[in-house]
Amino acid sequence: MGLTDFLVAAAGLGRWVLPVGLAAGVLMPGTAAILKPWLPEMAAALLFMSAFRIGIRQGIGSVRDLGRTVAILAVMQFAVPAATAGGLGALSVPATPAIAAVLLVLAGSSISGAPNICALLGHHPALALRLLLVGTALLPLSVLAVFALWPALMGGRDVLPPVLRLMAAILGGGTAGFALRAAVERQLTPRRIAAIDGASIVLLAVMVVGLMAEVGPALRDRPATLAGWLAFACALNFGLQIVTARALRGTVLGPDAGTIAVIAGNRNVALFLIALPEDVIAPLLIFIGCYQIPMFLTPLLMGRFVGAAPRP
Repeated sequence: MGLTDFLVAAAGLGRWVLPVGLAAGVLMPGTAAILKPWLPEMAAALLFMSAFRIGIRQGIGSVRDLGRTVAILAVMQFAVPAATAGGLGALSVPATPAIAAVLLVLAGSSISGAPNICALLGHHPALALRLLLVGTALLPLSVLAVFALWPALMGGRDVLPPVLRLMAAILGGGTAGFALRAAVERQLTPRRIAAIDGASIVLLAVMVVGLMAEVGPALRDRPATLAGWLAFACALNFGLQIVTARALRGTVLGPDAGTIAVIAGNRNVALFLIALPEDVIAPLLIFIGCYQIPMFLTPLLMGRFVGAAPRP
């Protein structure tokens, strides 16, 4: 079996490859610790591959497509977290790890693997990539808005520079992917598309191993605490997807309800590992690790609710 054959096969087994990565991250904490420092580079590489697969014309879309993307994000990434933070601030609610986790999820941009997850669920990844690119570009504003409205979460100091650095890396990966696609091959054959999807899935599985670096030790030393955070993470992730999908179906956004729902639940909370002060992020490390589990189980478990052809 050649490399292309292997990647095509991986694409066909994508829904199962990602859970294998989750299990490997929990069972091999040493490997997870080695991979963890490379997460930003893997995220950029994943976006590069998604951008190369789609191409700039479909990825950026028309002016009308861009306007729809901004409108969706204005509600999902700004209005919802801002209203939540404003309510918490008005009530002088103290910062607890669980509340902080909810706010960071609501304000976060899409995970870099969302286009690949959407493809596994039968959706075209172009809208997911636009939401990822534009949402990442707007991330500093949404995060600072949340911090300003709920000062208990440490305010905006020391947040913007690292967020901008990661944003530059992710957007750089997208730009490089578009440029290479335009220079090398305008049209991809179905087999090459499948091979690219397979390579993305393999990289995604490796990436999730690194994202699970905190979960393995917690499973050994604090299983009850880990179980509570895992239940909370699954309820938050899957709940956001189900509520969003049901709210949008039957509206003008109905055809894209599944894609938007995937983005709504799968936010890049791992980004905040480098964007927040250590004393703020330390209580959230277990949650961030646990949140990867529903993210990468989405293709396996959520097809009924957010797939391209959900069952009634």
